[in-house]
Amino acid sequence: MLKGIDSRMTAELLDTLMRMGHGDELVLADRNYPAHANAAATVTPRVIELPGFSAPEAIGLICSVLPLDAFVPAGALWMQADGQGDRPEPVHDEALAAIRAHLPEGGGTASLERQAFYAHARTAFAVVRCSEDRPYGCFILRKGVIF
Repeated sequence: MLKGIDSRMTAELLDTLMRMGHGDELVLADRNYPAHANAAATVTPRVIELPGFSAPEAIGLICSVLPLDAFVPAGALWMQADGQGDRPEPVHDEALAAIRAHLPEGGGTASLERQAFYAHARTAFAVVRCSEDRPYGCFILRKGVIF
């Protein structure tokens, strides 16, 4: 039992977030994402399950303890819907609101085309799969620093 930590935070997720260093990235995957295939290429080669959470809820939980990076143009990335370019879907609007609530001053977000997202995600530290069922509800969070 720890004080100040949301009781829904799993030990495995908390341990992973603690092991990450500045600049390491965490993939937050929806339930359609090829999480196991992607996780096999990451530093933590297993999927961390976060059942019962939508993407915005999972972002709120994760960002309650994970500082986002402001030393790069985008401390968070989101997957573009095919053929839509930078136009966000409703899942993106909700999740980006949760991200912006935790972005430090100067922090930003950006989108990646789906195949570019998959390629970038293979360089991540870990993959967390939530229960988000809306398409393209996938994000990459980059760990920042605490001053």
